[in-house]
Amino acid sequence: MLKQLLKRIITFFITVLARLVLKKYKPKIIAVTGSVGKTSTKDAIYTALASSFYIRKSEKSFNSDIGIPLTVLGCPNAWNNIGKWLKNFFEGFLLIILRNHYPKWLVLEVGADRPDDIQKIARWVKPDIVVLTNFPDVPVHVEYFKAPEALIEEKLSLVAALKEEGILIINADDRRMRKISIARQRVISYGFDENADISASNGIYLYKDGAITGMSFRINHNGKSVPVKTEGFIGRQHIYPYLAALAVGIGERINILSMVEALKSHVAPPGRMRLIEGINQSIIIDDSYNSSPAAAEEALAVLKKVETKGKKIAVLGDMLELGSYSAEAHRGIGEKVAESADVLVAVGIRARDIGEGAHKAKMYKKKIVECNDAFEAGDKIEWLISAGDVVLVKGSQSMRMERVVEKIMKEQKRKEELLVRQDDEWLSRP
Repeated sequence: MLKQLLKRIITFFITVLARLVLKKYKPKIIAVTGSVGKTSTKDAIYTALASSFYIRKSEKSFNSDIGIPLTVLGCPNAWNNIGKWLKNFFEGFLLIILRNHYPKWLVLEVGADRPDDIQKIARWVKPDIVVLTNFPDVPVHVEYFKAPEALIEEKLSLVAALKEEGILIINADDRRMRKISIARQRVISYGFDENADISASNGIYLYKDGAITGMSFRINHNGKSVPVKTEGFIGRQHIYPYLAALAVGIGERINILSMVEALKSHVAPPGRMRLIEGINQSIIIDDSYNSSPAAAEEALAVLKKVETKGKKIAVLGDMLELGSYSAEAHRGIGEKVAESADVLVAVGIRARDIGEGAHKAKMYKKKIVECNDAFEAGDKIEWLISAGDVVLVKGSQSMRMERVVEKIMKEQKRKEELLVRQDDEWLSRP
């Protein structure tokens, strides 16, 4: 009770400070929302635009009623440290009373855990550009909404806050977005659909000495085609952020070639389909940041397509906040596992439904390993991995699936650099 009261007080004060900062400096705002790929998209937009504008982005996944004001203020999350919160308040106050060199652009990631989350933010954040990523049939956080459509409506409240002269960036591959209508604002579409304003094609995976290393694809716009190559991460879920970033730049009349050049330095955030060397000459596809039915299905589609001489192992943890959709969604992912992997390691109580779905889809029981938590999974999988194996690791945030990756990665001394949730606050949690 006291902790919740303290959070409300902190949220109130940093929001007031953030609103005053926006009123004083009037930066242009790019707001990114959707149910999948928000952080990767936000990071790609920042990389594409950073050479053209003085720009700031949300750190990590600062997408809440606390994270967004902190981004506006340029302050870190102080967690439970009152002294650090007082320092944040003081620095915010100085931004208001003194003249500072403040960013001309802000890239804000905007998420919704519960009803009215985004509507509250939309009351004081008026974006110049809104970027919509993807709205799957069963989105994450749907547990707290009456239906998936209610969660989507919540996220679309950000579109309603878009300035009259603003730009809406939509995913042309998402059927729901085709129904969005706005009055005066410009709309730019992106995706694999050849009718999108900016599209991707000819995607292939790249290999070195038989091991997956990255991917290549082409960007198409206005009759021109540009090749793009990435290293260290894979999956079409990482092509979408490139397209969205380029769509934002096109809206601001930035040269597409200069943006593609800038995006060569783009690195996928930790825990998002990152390729990491594993023990026994294996490769880990680290997708441990979070999970949802749509994201898990996309990750398994990647695993299915990857070529390897070894086994394909899917280590999948519980997908949380799905409410009444949970059991059905987990069993559905199990069916995809049977098509994509040779071995399933199911982590958590809910993930047993993944195993059930896989078994019903003709995966042998002996190929399904059930574990209670990430620590047990790490211990068991260590003995399963052999040369040439590809291991996909994915699960909801609270399942802490990065602990599995830590156990089986080759260079464990680099875990702070390569893995998600390595700050002191997370490491102190059980």
